[in-house]
Amino acid sequence: MVEIKNSLDNDIFTIYVIGEVDASSSIHLDESISEATSKYKKIMVNCEQLEYISSAGLGVFMSYINDLEESGINLVIYGLSDKVKHVFQILGLDQLLKITESEAEAKGIVNGV
Repeated sequence: MVEIKNSLDNDIFTIYVIGEVDASSSIHLDESISEATSKYKKIMVNCEQLEYISSAGLGVFMSYINDLEESGINLVIYGLSDKVKHVFQILGLDQLLKITESEAEAKGIVNGV
C-alpha cells in the first residue's frame, strides 16, 4: 500500500511517496503527478520512504517524460533507496528522469541552479 502526501513551499510542489507502489496503488501516484503537473512547473518527488516500486509504478513516471519536457516542467525525484534506485537504473530511467540523492540537491535542480 502506498500513501501519497503533498506540500507546497513557495513555488515548489513536493509529492511524498510512502510505502509500496504496485499495480493497484500506482493509480494514486499517477493522480498526484497529474494534478501537480497541471498546476506547477517545479515538482519534487520525495522517495525517502518508498520501500518498493513495481513496473506499473515505474510506468507512471515513464508516461510523464514527454509531457514534462514539452511543458517545461522541472520534476526531480530524490531519496531513492539503493534497492529502488537499482530498479530505475535497470530500465534506464535514471538517464531519462532527474534523480538525485538529497532534498537540497533536488531543490537546486528544480530551481535551475
